[in-house]
Amino acid sequence: MAAGAGRASLAAEGAGGTAPVVHAFTLGEARITVLLDGHLPLGTQLFNGYDDARAKEVLAQGLHRLQDDALQIPVNGYLVERGGQKLLIDTGTAQLMGPGLGALGAGLAAAGVAPEAIDTVLLTHIHPDHAGGLIAADGSAVFANAELVAAQREWDFWHDDAILAGVPDSSRGFFDMARRSVAPYADRMRLLQGESEAAPGFTALELPGHTPGHTGFMLDAGGEGLLFWGDLIHSTALQFALPEWTIAFDTDPAQTAETRRRMLDRAAADNLLVTGAHLDFPALGRVLRQGDAYAYQAAPWQFGL
Repeated sequence: MAAGAGRASLAAEGAGGTAPVVHAFTLGEARITVLLDGHLPLGTQLFNGYDDARAKEVLAQGLHRLQDDALQIPVNGYLVERGGQKLLIDTGTAQLMGPGLGALGAGLAAAGVAPEAIDTVLLTHIHPDHAGGLIAADGSAVFANAELVAAQREWDFWHDDAILAGVPDSSRGFFDMARRSVAPYADRMRLLQGESEAAPGFTALELPGHTPGHTGFMLDAGGEGLLFWGDLIHSTALQFALPEWTIAFDTDPAQTAETRRRMLDRAAADNLLVTGAHLDFPALGRVLRQGDAYAYQAAPWQFGL
């Protein structure tokens, strides 16, 4: 069924061999299409402080299941069309992270949008599952006419040679991929300072911890709002119930947990509509308080149709 109908759409295979899946809905003045890039296995060994008994207790309350000691987590990106503007939030993995991923570009095509039609790309941060889709296999820019927007702190972190010199060899590949992904956009890059306008209708929110410049974007769609929170949550299955559990890819685990609690408290108190890069597709819902922790309430499939 066509993306414009707001349902899942399956089309030709993407770069990673997965069929593109999209879900579109309307919020106020905006048309938002969630683009599934694919899934990543998040192994239990990647959770800091993982406790098998506690995890099984939480998982037993829902439908998520471990497969080979891993949870399959989605990688989502977003097309936002508003007032003639076509904007992307994050770009998926392209060819950087292997089979089972790389379908975001084909999903964009299934939504009827060519890469050259994108006006702006907002990056929540410069990890390969968010910035990898910026470049083609030959290193050229995929979005030939787009302005690239990210936090100044994020750009500075990945381009700091002193930081690079001090990281273990296992982390150097992340720096290389980050630098290569944004390099073709150097002459049309806009760097944000603090809470500021990222694009018309979008306010950037500092959400540090996962990376130093990790950023969320609040959309004001003409009286209706949506928080795009990037990697505030990696596992829908575990981290609402266990918000103190961080993962190996968090640059500052303590700050990650503090930022998560602060934003989940805000989302619950303000009854915010939220979406995230690793929330279960189609990744739209609200946060509920549940004792000292939280729960995720997914929006009905028909929301915004």
